[in-house]
Amino acid sequence: MTVFIQYLVNGLSMGSVYAIIALGYTMVYGIAKMLNFAHGDVIMIGSYVVFVTVSTMGFPPLAGILVAVLACTLLGMTIERIAYKPLRGASPLAVLITAIGVSYLLQNVALLIFGADTKSFTSVVTIPAIKLADGQMTITGETIVTILTCIIIMLGLTTFINKSKSGQAMLAVSEDRGAATLMGINVNGTIALTFAIGSALAAIAGVLLCSAYPSLTPYTGSMPGIKAFVAAVFGGIGSIPGAFIGGILLGVIEILSKAYISSQMSDAIVFSVLIIVLLVKPTGILGKKINEKV
Repeated sequence: MTVFIQYLVNGLSMGSVYAIIALGYTMVYGIAKMLNFAHGDVIMIGSYVVFVTVSTMGFPPLAGILVAVLACTLLGMTIERIAYKPLRGASPLAVLITAIGVSYLLQNVALLIFGADTKSFTSVVTIPAIKLADGQMTITGETIVTILTCIIIMLGLTTFINKSKSGQAMLAVSEDRGAATLMGINVNGTIALTFAIGSALAAIAGVLLCSAYPSLTPYTGSMPGIKAFVAAVFGGIGSIPGAFIGGILLGVIEILSKAYISSQMSDAIVFSVLIIVLLVKPTGILGKKINEKV
């Protein structure tokens, strides 16, 4: 039983990282109605910024995280301005191809600057591990910080969307972009803010991911990015609580399948669960059915 609880806690930790990344996906899709497949690579850029500032320049970990959040926020807004804003009225396929292009561009820029060799990432978490059940169960500092950070971000984001003027503007743009424009809402500014928030969350997720699994390459963000997209779809893309639930469930399923079924098959099991969920409930767990306006 202790071993199962240990796996469950590890799953919650992994799921919290997926949930933070999925929140970025789901916000951008909910408001801009586009899939930002470069989101996973923003995670990788954020991790490299922390690696350079903390390991090379000797900054304190908190300062390194703040620099990474700022860098990724600016990167997200720049990507939106240069690559996505000109495609506002274009077909979803054009936007999707552009997003994949941006993803490969970021990977290759990182490859050019940092090289292909794996960097050893130093954890930014200084909290000691907690031992329970006479030392049979260990909860690492990284696990505690990751789960708490995810809950704080989730609550903060929900409050921001529901209570602030900018959050209400986001809801209006996600419901009807044309009507929001007529009401005097700055649609372009709202979408840029959404990308800024999503990219800042990606930086935090990158730091937490690399602190728990301390290796860093230009492809670090690819698989977590895809899995977080799966989590967003799983929970109901466009729904903030859905992204949170989807991420947590995905992390738990992945860790338990690695432990009890097969470590090689865990990814296949995760994607199989997604297919089953979408067959039963095509909009995801908390997704709403959207009636197309004719």
